[in-house]
Amino acid sequence: MEDLACIHLREWTEVKKPKEHVCAECVKTGSRWVHLRTCQTCGVTLCCDSSPNKHATKHAHESGHPVAISAQKGERWAWCYVDEQMLEY
Repeated sequence: MEDLACIHLREWTEVKKPKEHVCAECVKTGSRWVHLRTCQTCGVTLCCDSSPNKHATKHAHESGHPVAISAQKGERWAWCYVDEQMLEY
């Protein structure tokens, strides 16, 4: 991990990949999503902030789970919701 990364990104050691490429919450409500993020604490995949419901950010704030990765194919970056930092890996 980069020396400048926050504590949450420095302590993150295992990449939890998405099990499905759908937003679990949008599926429940029949909503749509733009891009997906996967929580690196619990593994749930939810929609990004460009999506109408912003489920990934809501999950991070409500659960306290700090790090999510992009679930988009070909993208390799993580985001810390607490410290608002990105890390390419």
